[in-house]
Amino acid sequence: MLKQSFNAAAAPEAIGPYCHAVKVGKMVFTSGQLGINPETGKLAEGVEAQTLQAIANLKTILEEAGSGLDCLVKTTVFVKDMGDFPLVNKLYGMLIPKPFPARSCVEVAKLPAGGLVEIEASAVMRD
Repeated sequence: MLKQSFNAAAAPEAIGPYCHAVKVGKMVFTSGQLGINPETGKLAEGVEAQTLQAIANLKTILEEAGSGLDCLVKTTVFVKDMGDFPLVNKLYGMLIPKPFPARSCVEVAKLPAGGLVEIEASAVMRD
């Protein structure tokens, strides 16, 4: 099976030596997406804005790769403070289409660029 690295033109630039996603067969695996505004290159203010932006970035990458939020199979949500989980969970539930994918959520000591939330995903390609 051929592995293809992929970068979305409308998503924030990677802040390290990685690509936005890797396509293998009919699957797309994304790198973790922070709440970075692609126009300014800066983190959105606060956990709510960062969550909304991270999901928007994820959506952009998936769609440019030939997939979408409705094609999600598994996500992992990283939060800097588990106290933010109820708000992140609420926003996630509003923006990720049903049926929901499998998901993990973990609290981490630190995220890149001082982020408060990061989301990575695996999805199937559209036919």
